[in-house]
Amino acid sequence: MLTLTNLTAPEPLTRTTPTDRPPLRVGLVQHRWIPDAAQLRRELLDAIASAAGLGAQVVFLPEIALLRYPADTRASDNPGRDAEDLLTGPTFSLAAEAARANGIVVHASLYEKAEEADGLGFNTAIMVSPTGELSARTRKLHIPISAGYYEDTYFRPGPAVDPYPVYTPEGLGGARIGLPTCWDEWFPEVARSYSLGGAEILAYPTAIGSEPTFPGFDTQPLWQQVIVANGVSSGLFMVVPNRCGDEGEITFYGSSFISDPYGRILVQAPRDEPAVLVADLDLDQRREWLELFPFLLTRRPDTYGRLTEPVDTSRPYGDGHAATAVVK
Repeated sequence: MLTLTNLTAPEPLTRTTPTDRPPLRVGLVQHRWIPDAAQLRRELLDAIASAAGLGAQVVFLPEIALLRYPADTRASDNPGRDAEDLLTGPTFSLAAEAARANGIVVHASLYEKAEEADGLGFNTAIMVSPTGELSARTRKLHIPISAGYYEDTYFRPGPAVDPYPVYTPEGLGGARIGLPTCWDEWFPEVARSYSLGGAEILAYPTAIGSEPTFPGFDTQPLWQQVIVANGVSSGLFMVVPNRCGDEGEITFYGSSFISDPYGRILVQAPRDEPAVLVADLDLDQRREWLELFPFLLTRRPDTYGRLTEPVDTSRPYGDGHAATAVVK
C-alpha cells in the first residue's frame, strides 16, 4: 500500500502570536473494497498500524469501509440486511482492535441498524478511544437520491436534534473534531455550522466516483474544490478518506486528501491505488486565518431566513426556474 506523508506542518501565513499547541499528526486510509471480509479486515488493520507507526494520533477510514458500496442500485425489499449493530458489529470491533493495538483514536464509518419497520438504517461515523471505547457518533444528515447513489433507499437521514456535534477526544491535544459524512461535504451550511460550534477539523468519510449516466463526466475536481472552499470559508482543516476501485456501477476515484484553512492540500492520494496519508496539522492556523478574514464575526444571520425555510420540491433551482426531474 502506498504511503504519502507531510510530517511538517506548512508555515502559517498569518501568524500574529506564537502558538503553544504541538502539531496534531493525523492519518487516513484510502482503500479498495474486496469481497474477502477477513482479508479486507487485515488490510485495514495493517494500514491503520502503518499510519500509527508514522506517529498518527488519530486515523480516519472511508465511508462504510467494510461493505461493498450498496447504493449503486436501488435497494430491495430488505434494504437493511447488511446493516450492523453499532457496538457489537464488525466495524466497531475493527476500530476498537486497531485503537487498542496502536494506542490511538480510530475513526470508522458503518451502516448502522435501526429499528424502524421500513428497514432503512443510518450511515454513521464513529470514533473509538485508545482503550477501545466509543467516544463519538454522528449520523449522516444529507442523503443523495440520484443515479448510481440511491442512498435514500438504504439510509434514513440523521436527526435534526444536535445535528452538528463537536468532539474533543482524549489524547489529541484538545483538538475539536466534527464527523459529517460524504454528501454532507457539498453543503456549505454543514461546514459553517460545525465552525460555529468550534470545530477545527472535519472528517468526511467518503464514497464517490463515476456517474453511471454520464460516464465521461469526471466530478473529482469539483468535489475537491468545494470541500477545500468550505474549509477556507469556515476556517477548517478537512480530512477526506475516499474509496478507490470498481464496485458495480461505480468506479471510485480515490484522491483522498487533507487540506488546511488556507486551502492548501497538505497530502493527497492517487485516484486508483490504496494509500495511507499522514500529515501534521498546526491547529492554531484556524484562529489566525479567521483573525485576518473574520467570516464568523461579520455574518448577517438576520438576512438568512430563506435558508431555514422548508425545502420546496416544486422549485429545485430556486425562484423563476421551471422544475425538472432529478436524474435517476
